Amino acid sequence: MTSPTRVRDGELGRFHRPETGNSFPGIVFIHDVWGLSEHSRALAADLAAEGFSVLEIDLYRALAPFSIEDPGSHIRSLSDPDIVADLEAGADWLSRESSCRGRKIGVVGVCMGGTFALLAACLSDRFAAAAPFYGILSYESGMLEEPSGRDHSKKPTSPIEAGGRLTTPLLASFGGEDTFVPQTDVDALEAALSKSDVAFEIDRYPGAGHAFLNRTREEAYRADASATAWARIIPFLHAELD
Repeated sequence: MTSPTRVRDGELGRFHRPETGNSFPGIVFIHDVWGLSEHSRALAADLAAEGFSVLEIDLYRALAPFSIEDPGSHIRSLSDPDIVADLEAGADWLSRESSCRGRKIGVVGVCMGGTFALLAACLSDRFAAAAPFYGILSYESGMLEEPSGRDHSKKPTSPIEAGGRLTTPLLASFGGEDTFVPQTDVDALEAALSKSDVAFEIDRYPGAGHAFLNRTREEAYRADASATAWARIIPFLHAELD
């Protein structure tokens, strides 16, 4: 059980803050492909319970109503530059929020949100730490490969391609059995990140697949990997943001 948090719905998404205290480092939390959900709410609340002001940003708030039949196709339809700019707007909003004013801001994301957290860590200078979970890394193979050819206006730079431009300390978490993120892609990301001068770590969890943090999906959730990963990212975020 997490401690209570104050939750407020707003223009950019849902805002969570610890129940007690006045000043906290900030986190822009990025949902998975399915949008704001009980899963994203729970993770954002968990982060708030650990002492962060958290904007659970809604990346879909400006879109017309839609349904997702093919997650890969849907993600390919989104503009990466627009989303990174949206994440920066979220960081700007947090910096004006009374509980976060003057504090550092990090970015955390899961699944699709992990992809965008990685891109923000490499293509923006707005964040002081990044903790992505199992983001899709390649635009040339797998679920984000476009059958008709890549739209470089929407997908100019994959996380692997952006890795050498890392701007902020990073702790990335991947499942060793993730069928959407092959270990060869994680290897390629690690090699790319190594070309930067910024500290990073990549954690790999044997026996865990995609969405291993998701308690609403019994078939995907892995309690041991989830607990271990959480015990890793919370000290990392405090060390970089406090």
